[in-house]
Amino acid sequence: IASLCCSWSRDGHKLVSASTDNIVSQWDVLSGDCDQRFRFPSPILKVQYHPRDQNRVLVCPMKSAPVMLTLSDSKHVVLPVDDDSDLNVVASFDRRGEYIYTGNAKGKILVLKTDTQDLVASFRVTTGTSNTTAIKSIEFARKGSCFLINTADRIIRVYDGREILTCGRDGEPEPMQKLQTPWKKCCFSGDGEYIVAGSARQHALYIWEKSIGNLVKILHGTRGELLLDVAWHPVRPIIASISSGVVSIWAQNQVENWSAFAPDFKELDENVEYEERESEFDIEDEDKSEPEQTGADAAEDEEVDVTSVDPIAAFCSSDEELEDSKALLYLPIAPEVEDPEENPYGPPPDAVQSSLTDEGLGSEKKRQSSSDGPQAPKKKPKTTNIELQGVPNDEVHPLLGVKGDGKSKKKQAGRPKGSKGKDKDSPFKPKLYKGDRGSLPLEGAAKGKVQAELGQPLPAGGAISELL
Repeated sequence: IASLCCSWSRDGHKLVSASTDNIVSQWDVLSGDCDQRFRFPSPILKVQYHPRDQNRVLVCPMKSAPVMLTLSDSKHVVLPVDDDSDLNVVASFDRRGEYIYTGNAKGKILVLKTDTQDLVASFRVTTGTSNTTAIKSIEFARKGSCFLINTADRIIRVYDGREILTCGRDGEPEPMQKLQTPWKKCCFSGDGEYIVAGSARQHALYIWEKSIGNLVKILHGTRGELLLDVAWHPVRPIIASISSGVVSIWAQNQVENWSAFAPDFKELDENVEYEERESEFDIEDEDKSEPEQTGADAAEDEEVDVTSVDPIAAFCSSDEELEDSKALLYLPIAPEVEDPEENPYGPPPDAVQSSLTDEGLGSEKKRQSSSDGPQAPKKKPKTTNIELQGVPNDEVHPLLGVKGDGKSKKKQAGRPKGSKGKDKDSPFKPKLYKGDRGSLPLEGAAKGKVQAELGQPLPAGGAISELL
């Protein structure tokens, strides 16, 4: 069973994923245990944690209205849609989780209040004429109020969330930028100043500047591969793209310079004409003012705080003063050494010998046998069935195959069921050897004859032609 999409909680300790068996699972990142599971009747296209409340998860099932799960009590709420007949709906939380933006196949965008599911604003995405276009995905920037909409008419539209809320219901907001080509996936940079989009025709990434819409860079991947997904690092200028099961990491080439320079040294890229200062070779600087000397003396007497840790601005939101102290920023990992000569992390051998002498070999063997014994089985996670009305149960995820009689058209590997020892059920029947209808060509004397003749060049009309 493979996971098709996942989402991290705000503090990084929890992970929610959707797998091919239509199950949404919540995982503990440090222990790797599954906390709870939710079984849906149809494939899951997207899962997303609430940006501020890790007790809520937004789920987008196939051919169904979006569902918001509450993990603490295993309850769910089906979000309202604009048209009950059109259930190809995508949804996403905004940057702070105050609103939920949904879009359908007719280009209608609904803005719902997260707590009450009340409709706050709405508008329709149209082409040059009055024709509408289907909404494929909605992505929000980590900073600022901008979000982008990827539509079926091969255009990425960038909107301002504040303008959407101001227009209210049935508004007509104009997009800030339009970026046109067939797109597979698009997202914002960590600071929200750039937009990266992956082409649907080849493994190529296009990067634009959001403010003016000019194309900054094109990154070309391996030829012949199709892009599946792309993500930008929250803080660093690093992009990850995936195609055919291989993740490509895109980063800048860092130029290292290990030369030693003086503290007041300035490195020049090209030759410049040096302008000598008037007081450069004076014993005393006559042009230096008295307040500057006072300021320098005050700076020398100032105490430097080396104990307190300043929060990293990149990890803090605009409405937060301090960084989350419980956030999981790094995954703990220990190297695995096969048959180490000595344990560098344990006590020295002398200490181990003395402890064995004091406690006795019997207690040590007992302790080792108890530690080597079978561990307690993990607690089985609770599975909750989510019932959705009017949702077909025989749908197949778009990434797995096409629908056919309620099952995927993938060819089953291995021997067909019930064909062992039954020639009548097997679709392949061996041809009988000429002159002996009761035996196969590679049995008895015929087997040795064929093997002997196969070891040498065969003349025309030899043993192979006789077998055929």
